[in-house]
Amino acid sequence: MQFSEQWLRSMVNPAMDTEQLGHALTMAGLEVEALTPVAAAFNRVVVAEILEAAKHPDADRLQVCKVKVGEETLQIVCGAPNARAGLKAPCALVGAQLPEINGQPGIQIKQAKVRGVESFGMMCSAKELGIATEANGILELPADAPVGQDIREYLDLNDHAYTLKLTPNRADCLSIVGIARDVVAMTGAPMTAPTVAPAAVTGTLTKNVTLQASTACLAYYGRVIEGVNAQAKTPDWMVRRLERSGIRSISALVDITNYILLEQGQPLHAFDLNLLQGDIQVRFAQAGEKLVLLNDTEVTLKGDDLVIADSNGPLALAGIMGGNPSAVSDTTQAIFLESAFFTPDVMAGKARRLGLSTDSSYRFERGVDFGNTLNALERATALVLEICGGQAAAVTAVTADLPVRKQVSLRYAYLLSVLGIEISLARVGQLLTQLGFSYTESNGVFQVNAPSFRFDIAREEDLIEEVARLHGYEHIPALTPVAPQGMLASPEAQRSKHWLRDVMVNQGYQEVVTYSFVDASWERDLYGNEAPITLKNPIASNLSVMRSGLWGGLLDALDYNLKRQQTRAMLFELGARYEQGNQGFIETLTLSGLIYGSVQPEQWATEARAFDFYDAKAHVESLFAQTVRFVVEQHPALHPGQSARIYLGDQAVGWLGKLHPQWQQQYGLTSACYLFELDAAAALATQVPAYSEVSKFLPVRRDLAVIVDQNVSAQTMIDAIIAEQIPQLQTLKLFDVYQGKGVPENKKSLAFLVLMQDTCKTMVDEEVDTIVARILNNWSSNFAASLR
Repeated sequence: MQFSEQWLRSMVNPAMDTEQLGHALTMAGLEVEALTPVAAAFNRVVVAEILEAAKHPDADRLQVCKVKVGEETLQIVCGAPNARAGLKAPCALVGAQLPEINGQPGIQIKQAKVRGVESFGMMCSAKELGIATEANGILELPADAPVGQDIREYLDLNDHAYTLKLTPNRADCLSIVGIARDVVAMTGAPMTAPTVAPAAVTGTLTKNVTLQASTACLAYYGRVIEGVNAQAKTPDWMVRRLERSGIRSISALVDITNYILLEQGQPLHAFDLNLLQGDIQVRFAQAGEKLVLLNDTEVTLKGDDLVIADSNGPLALAGIMGGNPSAVSDTTQAIFLESAFFTPDVMAGKARRLGLSTDSSYRFERGVDFGNTLNALERATALVLEICGGQAAAVTAVTADLPVRKQVSLRYAYLLSVLGIEISLARVGQLLTQLGFSYTESNGVFQVNAPSFRFDIAREEDLIEEVARLHGYEHIPALTPVAPQGMLASPEAQRSKHWLRDVMVNQGYQEVVTYSFVDASWERDLYGNEAPITLKNPIASNLSVMRSGLWGGLLDALDYNLKRQQTRAMLFELGARYEQGNQGFIETLTLSGLIYGSVQPEQWATEARAFDFYDAKAHVESLFAQTVRFVVEQHPALHPGQSARIYLGDQAVGWLGKLHPQWQQQYGLTSACYLFELDAAAALATQVPAYSEVSKFLPVRRDLAVIVDQNVSAQTMIDAIIAEQIPQLQTLKLFDVYQGKGVPENKKSLAFLVLMQDTCKTMVDEEVDTIVARILNNWSSNFAASLR
């Protein structure tokens, strides 16, 4: 928000200089990002009038002028093409120091002879005064400019431009009136706000307004003004205020709407009445409708774009930009002036989606004062009638259910505990009053009603912030907090997230941190998620949804590194993924990993070997305190023949596998890429150590090799035996798989290690044989297995 200091001081003029006012604004939360003078330093330049202008005797392009600079008249040689008798323009007197231009030192004016003719000063252009970058001649001033007055005073050049860096919640300060209110609250200085009175109704023509999108536009006010002079000159004071706020003057009608936007914070728009057909409609666009905007770009609208339309179609993008077909011009004779309140939820992100950024959308996205919508229209009407003339008709008003500012409680005791300072109850009430809040107080509890322009006041913490900033952050001492210190309880059954990171780093992984906002195509391709959680106001088109998994970010990081000649990668991320649940959104802490390239960095001592499925499987197993199972299942992102679901007991806790060839080709990967993803909570949970008796007797080992169909899973066979809960069975694991000579076609040989031990006695052959027979019988009946 950029504005002129003199404009602000016309409403509230505290007893502070420019620097002090800037400091006060910053300390009150309205950070002054830049403070610049509107004109460079120069002196001894006054308003002058050229009385005579005669041709120089020895130069065709020079004139000898008689110039009145006050009580005296000077002879000045001037080469400007527009120098003429009767013209009023700036004149630098002898001894004047002009400003530096483009790095060149400023001119010091001296008495001189120009082609033999004495000259006692210099007529100045806007460029020579440092108030414009280009000029075609001397600066022409209005005919009523007072001769002899200092040009800095006449053009208000002793002014400064403040640029505020506002936080999103302080949209009420996106106007001069809003900033003035805050200065009043900070300093207690009196405020002189512009007088707003209903315009005299002398016109009869009105426009009907239909509010079809009543949830998006809660108030719409419009007025016809006939007989306007669109070619009227914008007053110099308005032009200066606009330019010092970063807005160039266009035409009187457009300048007035821009002026109200800056002064009141309410965007307005003026339509050429003769270009409108039928009633005004506030509605959502029909998908595919087109509109040519004021910047001459054509946009194709979507069904959630809010438009102002007539019977012919859209006229303007509501709250963003007007349309070219209904724009005012120099030939405009009547206008329809609108002032509306559009809800921030509907406006959010619409301009960005179309590649636009306007002052109007910036304000509507953050919120405008719905209580000031009609006042802004009346203020604009008064300026139109004053500058452009015309006859104003009655206001057409259509409103829906306007927002209600809820009452907020502020507990005095809680305020003191948060701020950590002593501030009296009466002082708190005084600060709330200075802010324009109404309240009642009982037993140390304030019941506060915020005005309509403070739409950011919604909870107790908001009121505490207001009290703190007005009291002054610099008046709150920086004290070291005093509090009892103690170790937090660390449950034995729960590991720390840092432990997970340490395990991954110790295995050679590097941690990455990627966006939780991802491209919708990642969700569709990698997770088969056709309905991801979409963002209402994405920061970019390729960051429009919330991730339901972390693989997209890891693959993107891999692609980034491969393009920079990194041929090996071991990456992991510990972050959240998001899903839609029955009761709302679910956030789950997830650990995801990726391996690509060779197992070891290039070296002479070890033969190069690429990562495979079992490397990733070993890394996953190292994360769990309990045994996990890997069950063959299909995942959209993984190779159909090399993908597995990770189970901890009966609970599915993650996925492991090789990247699907389709996505491998899409990412341009020349080698296989292996991925895993699991719920961090499952890996962080561990069993509390418990004593179990150590057997004093030797274990008994048997190796069993069985023939089964090639599609039988070894894990399924192990699970079937574990389910029998044989007390003496300590270990059952696969140590060999064989297919080939001696094994029938479509069969395979699986060799298992069977380890048995009793804690009470030495096992005899009969017991061992019974257990082995029980295992073989189970496999024979369930899997048609035969002993090899």
